[in-house]
Amino acid sequence: MKITNENVERVARLARLDLSPGEIETMTRQLDTILSYVAKLDELDTADIDVTTHTQSMVNAFRDDVTHSSLPREKALAAAPRQNGEAFVVPRII
Repeated sequence: MKITNENVERVARLARLDLSPGEIETMTRQLDTILSYVAKLDELDTADIDVTTHTQSMVNAFRDDVTHSSLPREKALAAAPRQNGEAFVVPRII
């Protein structure tokens, strides 16, 4: 067992969790099981495996820029709770 009750108690204390003794035992077993499964990955020979940064091989997924006309000022200001005919009016924040 790699995870001990003391490990779980320490992490619980750092996270400000109040775990009962039963919860500590359960968490210890569950975390140890998870780490055992993860440790199996160390058994794999990955020497000849290329590093994978993406699941799909895309070189450039960007679209071309296309210009569009802007929303007319009157239409944009029409939905504003407060406006002065040229801009939105908002409370001053200093």
